[in-house]
Amino acid sequence: MEALRRRIETQVMSLTGLALGQLDLESPKGDPGLFGPQSISWRVHGDFPSMLVGGISALMLQVLHPLALAGVWDHSNFRHDLLGRLRRTSQFISGTTFGSTRDAEWLIEKVRTIHLQVVGNAPDGRPYAASDPDLLTWVHVAEVSSFLAAHLRYRNPALPRAAQDAYYDEIALIAERLGARDVPRSCAEVEAYLQRMRPQLQCDARSLEVVDILLKAPAPSRLAQPVGKLMLNAGIDLLPAWAGQMLGLKQSALERRMIRLGLARTAPLLRWAMRDGSAHRARRRMGLE
Repeated sequence: MEALRRRIETQVMSLTGLALGQLDLESPKGDPGLFGPQSISWRVHGDFPSMLVGGISALMLQVLHPLALAGVWDHSNFRHDLLGRLRRTSQFISGTTFGSTRDAEWLIEKVRTIHLQVVGNAPDGRPYAASDPDLLTWVHVAEVSSFLAAHLRYRNPALPRAAQDAYYDEIALIAERLGARDVPRSCAEVEAYLQRMRPQLQCDARSLEVVDILLKAPAPSRLAQPVGKLMLNAGIDLLPAWAGQMLGLKQSALERRMIRLGLARTAPLLRWAMRDGSAHRARRRMGLE
């Protein structure tokens, strides 16, 4: 069983930012980072299965914004290195959540610098900039609303509304440090924000191509292939109904039930296997493991 656990953990870790080897989440000892072990962000972001499902759903939601999509399309090599992009995104999320104060601030400054270089014009002629405060808010809300939705579905459906509000209020710090403005800080504010944004969203050939690349991405091994497919389908299922309709991603009621049942049975295995993930390393830094 230990050999199986290590094999699963190794394959899972290859997908995360830990594979980049740039952060030491176990040092310096006692540094709580930006949030600390008592935070709701540590709880929500500490569950790998739900975070992966949420991340997949967030990416699909983000590409519905034409200016966000234009920046990715023009300045990212996602077509040829989807795994690399996944790792870098994972590194930023885990590092700003679980990393030391120094490492979290380094990641934020690194991303701010990269954003300044991501400028151009969308196909409709509108200029875009990754540093645009409103665009940063969209990317942030698409991410964190998806993370929380996945946590509620696959980790803790009983998480109180007050704790959900606390998560949005707490995690807004990262978006604001990146330059976002008017960041929603509660469930009600996030729901209202998404409704206000819907008229600005659209699905075009580029959106569909990004989703197609994501759905056809190879698994790290034959063993991981069925789990990867399940995660992708769970990400689609997690999308707001209107977003799934815009992307033409249809699932029957039976398919959705089977996806949720499959993930409910798979997630405990992944949690059992993951003993050296970001949350575990951060807890060791704080002397909690």
